[in-house]
Amino acid sequence: MRIAVVGATGRVGALTVRALERAGHETVRISRSLGVDVHTGSGLADALAGVDAVVDSSNTGATNPAQVLDFFATGTRNLLDAERSAGVRHHVLLSIVGIDRGQRNSHYDAKREQERLVSEGDVPWTILRATQFHDFAAMVAGRTERDGTATIAPLLVQPVAPADVADTLAEIAAGEPQRRRLDLAGPQTEDLVDMARRTFAARGRQIRLVPTWRGTFDVSMAGEVQLPGADARIGPTSFDDWLAAGAV
Repeated sequence: MRIAVVGATGRVGALTVRALERAGHETVRISRSLGVDVHTGSGLADALAGVDAVVDSSNTGATNPAQVLDFFATGTRNLLDAERSAGVRHHVLLSIVGIDRGQRNSHYDAKREQERLVSEGDVPWTILRATQFHDFAAMVAGRTERDGTATIAPLLVQPVAPADVADTLAEIAAGEPQRRRLDLAGPQTEDLVDMARRTFAARGRQIRLVPTWRGTFDVSMAGEVQLPGADARIGPTSFDDWLAAGAV
């Protein structure tokens, strides 16, 4: 199959390209740095010529709510329009477990809109919602760290490896559209505070962690808000595996 990957130079996108090529598929890498801009539509028509399926793993580092929404909504509309014109048979979207539960934020709001556009569009689709990655805890704590002390919420998560996400995206893209949302998680439930502590230890850093719901996440995120559904697919790589491999 000829499969395009949007966000192909990103973390998951690059891994998805490799997974697809290992399986014998022809890939088309779509990224602004490679000359195709999904947000403006520049180069999309040519890039999608002869493409059977598209995997959208694009992401943004923007924090302004209007910019985040514009990135996901405008890009998705342009992509779906170009796919329809090119006769693409399957649109696969990478999304996030728990975006319709708990605390509201601009990123989750924009991802929900992106999911709506895909699920109500004309191109047959499958949405893969993945849990947070193994380095998520250290990343969250790192944002608040001051003079060796960081605050972090005691959030329950079931972290997954990016490579496992990429392998699943590749498998889904090669199959028939399912017109439903699928959850993907790692094999074990973890506590974010403990994850951060163990990650910093594996990296040789001494950080004092202060558990609190008065920071990045509020108490609406307590309990099982960020955990996958009971029928979730489970990736093979555990948090312990990731730590043992060097926590990078």
